[in-house]
Formats: sequence, C-alpha cells, structure tokens
Amino acid sequence: MVRERRPSKQMIALLRLLSEQPQQWRHGYDLMKQAGLLSGTLYPLLMRMGDQGLVEAQWQAPTQPGRPPRHAYRLTGAGLALAREITDGAPDPSAAVPA
Repeated sequence: MVRERRPSKQMIALLRLLSEQPQQWRHGYDLMKQAGLLSGTLYPLLMRMGDQGLVEAQWQAPTQPGRPPRHAYRLTGAGLALAREITDGAPDPSAAVPA
C-alpha cells in the first residue's frame, strides 16, 4: 500500500524504536513504555501499521505458568524500508532541544 501522507509523530517514534532491532519481537507493553505512548494510541497504531503491511504480529506462549499468551510485534521489510526512509537525516523528535 502506498502512503500518501507523512506518518504521525507517534508512528515515527514507533518506527524508530522498532527499527533499532528490526528482527526482534517486541511486546506492546514494552513498546508503550519505551515510546512513551498510551495504550489507546499504541494499539490502534499497531493495528493500522499491520493493515498497511508495516508490522507483523504473532501470539507468543507465556514465559511463566499461569500467564496468558501475549502479542509480539516486529517490522516487516516494508516497515523497515519506511523507517529508514523517514528517519534518514531526520532529527529525533524525542531528543531534547538545547536551550
């Protein structure tokens, strides 16, 4: 799918985070904390990115008995290409601006 508009700052932050280790599966809770996004922002964004073919999701078995399975996410090839395209040379929006 071809994007016609620039990704939101939340999507850019998530793409940056996921592109740091593109082959690693990441849990939503960890992404939420590291990206500084609320769950009501993160999960709809991940669903849209999945619909656009930018991330893939899978259920992962619990690591401890009695815990439920969890969704994990990682970039697809298209997602990594978009992350590289929009972040090459672009300033990190989470970086502090000198006073």
